[in-house]
Amino acid sequence: MEPNDLHPWDVSLQEAERLQRELRERLVLAPPAGFAPRLAAGADVSTTKDADTAYAGFVVIDMTTFATVAEATAVVEVPFPYVPGFLSFREIPALVEAWRKLEVRPDVLVVDGQGIAHPRRMGLACHAGLVFGLPTLGCAKSILVGTHAPLDEERGATAPLISRHETIGMAVRTRTGVTPVYVSPGDHIDLPTAVDLVLRLTPNGKYRLPETTRRAHKLVNDVRKGQK
Repeated sequence: MEPNDLHPWDVSLQEAERLQRELRERLVLAPPAGFAPRLAAGADVSTTKDADTAYAGFVVIDMTTFATVAEATAVVEVPFPYVPGFLSFREIPALVEAWRKLEVRPDVLVVDGQGIAHPRRMGLACHAGLVFGLPTLGCAKSILVGTHAPLDEERGATAPLISRHETIGMAVRTRTGVTPVYVSPGDHIDLPTAVDLVLRLTPNGKYRLPETTRRAHKLVNDVRKGQK
């Protein structure tokens, strides 16, 4: 599958910021009409802060059976440095190469990172949604920007993530008594739909992270260790 060719990736930090501000105007924070996803993909990239090699992968699962139906990986040299707030410029070029090998097109993509819960409202999930052309949401393990009120301890508890008086995401308790994840829309999705999908992808509260993220993370680390 071919991704959308939005812009060059080997850019300066100043150009990257300009692109983020330009591209955020293209985001659509609502799902397509009749949106009822069956195939959900997880994307992950494994790197170290000082290394230029990225191990990228996608895993597609059937949301009814939770069977893995497709996966693809790539190993790519990436010149863009690790800079908080600009992760997409480091990771998406590697994901693009994995995407080209993916033989099953998912209905929705879950990214291990931020959507609009980002200083310029243009996180990794937003950028990925525009590049891959499908509804995308971010499910992050930590907060990049914003604050939220305390949550109840039970699975399913939520609290809005607020920045500058704007709701930019949701803290979501996917497992009782465990630190929440931080969900935000990327592209062609809204916040309630994104939260619902994350809860559906963490069935029975067995794990904190969605199955899409867990499987993609394992896949890229297996590749990195030479086990795939």
